[in-house]
Amino acid sequence: MIHYSNYINGQFVESPHSNTITVINPATSAAISTIPNSSPEQVEAAIAAAEAAQPAWAALPAVARGKHLHVLADKIREYIEPLARVITEEQGKILGLARVEVNFTADYLDYMAEWGRRIEGEIIESDRPKENIFLYHKPIGVVAGILPWNFPFFLIARKLAPALITGNAIVLKPSEETPNNAFEFCKILAQTDIPAGLVNLISGYGATAGRVLTESPKVGMISFTGSVDTGSRIMATAAQNITRVNLELGGKAPAIVTANADIDLAATAIQASRVINSGQVCNCAERIYVQRSVADAFTAKLVEKMQAARFGNPLQDETVDYGPMINKAGFDKIVSLLARAVDDGAQILCGGQRGADESGYYFEPTVVGACTQQMDIVTQEIFGPVIPVVIFDEIEEAIAMANDTEYGLTSSVFSNDINEAMNLVEALKFGETYINREHFEAMQGYHAGWRKSGIGGADGKHGLYEFMQTQVVYLQRS
Repeated sequence: MIHYSNYINGQFVESPHSNTITVINPATSAAISTIPNSSPEQVEAAIAAAEAAQPAWAALPAVARGKHLHVLADKIREYIEPLARVITEEQGKILGLARVEVNFTADYLDYMAEWGRRIEGEIIESDRPKENIFLYHKPIGVVAGILPWNFPFFLIARKLAPALITGNAIVLKPSEETPNNAFEFCKILAQTDIPAGLVNLISGYGATAGRVLTESPKVGMISFTGSVDTGSRIMATAAQNITRVNLELGGKAPAIVTANADIDLAATAIQASRVINSGQVCNCAERIYVQRSVADAFTAKLVEKMQAARFGNPLQDETVDYGPMINKAGFDKIVSLLARAVDDGAQILCGGQRGADESGYYFEPTVVGACTQQMDIVTQEIFGPVIPVVIFDEIEEAIAMANDTEYGLTSSVFSNDINEAMNLVEALKFGETYINREHFEAMQGYHAGWRKSGIGGADGKHGLYEFMQTQVVYLQRS
């Protein structure tokens, strides 16, 4: 079994104590690695290394910083297969999706690198004669990147790439569920000329190592992806130093299927959105609102497509559509939500049971009918291969139910009537809306939620500027 060490100031540093965390393969429940349960001193050493390395990095032209990112992207592409297998082993996603994640990570680094020639300030008109007002975008300093377990490798790039191209240094903390890929990333990083101390990686629990990061007055921004509860705690801790936060939190995305929808397209897209990564994706369809006149036809199609999804150990069978849940807590949450839904009158139309292989946390693809807006399965995030269906009569009813949530990350509309679709888009209160397609964002877009789904966002131009602060200069000429 492999043991990993923290990556601080360009070196893999052994923990001074024997306190470790064991990482489990969710497909087999077997232990696969141990990682440091980092001490406060190690976290502070990583922050100090980042703080020391950042000024020289910021002094480089942005295009020079971008060249380093291009080299890192190319180096990652040399390790696609071994990285994909590490991700699959510790997270449970299918190998095909893991390979996509690695490739997309390299592409994302290249994309952000190209912003080196595109970061812009402004010249603002003054009220005074012979005065120029200049607005500069400048680095924040040290960024803390706290990563989730569902797309652990890509989220390294989503936080690291905009931080580095804009002149910041970064300290990364992977999820204790899926840290191995991040340590393997640092092995690749060490093969490049990116300056020591600019990127640091420490592992541990959120309540310990994560808390040191979020409490540090030397950290200028905390970028976190994860649950609402953890995001709220990070926000409260960051408030002590008025530290900037960038939070992508939970989602409960509605998919509205109207009488004017292509029923087969809607069922196909929603099924794809629901079983990808075992349904453990914050922006995927979490609840369906289907108009009564097409409800029976649509539900029959959806059940057929969900029943066709195959699951299993993705390292043993590459043809499966999805793998296990990440852990027992996620599995038990699904079981509890389904039980309460049935008690409240819902009907399980397919699935609803644990997979036959009890060595991992496998759950059958499940469709739940006869649901109402008040049920927990409709209001609470599921994060698994389970989808509830609610029937509506009038479009206004669907809008009201879709917006009746504490979340506001993504949503989707299925309709071949462009006026109807755009009217729905105008009425929906979500950061993203997909029309006649599955839920999955583009790197050049802007992935940002409303309400409890987060603060700030990621990707594209707007995500890049999240990692910068402004300085306005007033120049009075004689």
